[in-house]
Order: sequence, then structure tokens, then C-alpha cells
Amino acid sequence: MVITADNGKEFVGQGMLSEKLETNFFFAHPYASWERGLNVDTYELIRQYIAKGCSFVNISN
Repeated sequence: MVITADNGKEFVGQGMLSEKLETNFFFAHPYASWERGLNVDTYELIRQYIAKGCSFVNISN
């Protein structure tokens, strides 16, 4: 599995995430949104069920 993310501060702990998931983690180049296909698709799927600004703290699997 490969994860491609944008350069946001929410990915500051990507090293630990990559290790736990046993996957490669890459950052997209600035202003190259076409490199973030999985990232964009995943956000769209999450937003179908969880409103923007909602905390993920109380959400279970």
C-alpha cells in the first residue's frame, strides 16, 4: 500500500503512521493536486458521513 498526502501539518506524524501500517508514505509536490488522488477520494468518502469541523474523538470504527 502507498499513501500520498498533501503537505499539511496534519501529517507531521507520518513516520509513525507509515511504520504502524507497514506502508510507504509520500508527499505530493506543492500545487500538484493530481498527485493526491487517494487523498482527495478518501476525504470525499469521509465527508459523506462526517460533517466538516466534526471531531473524530467520539467516532468509533
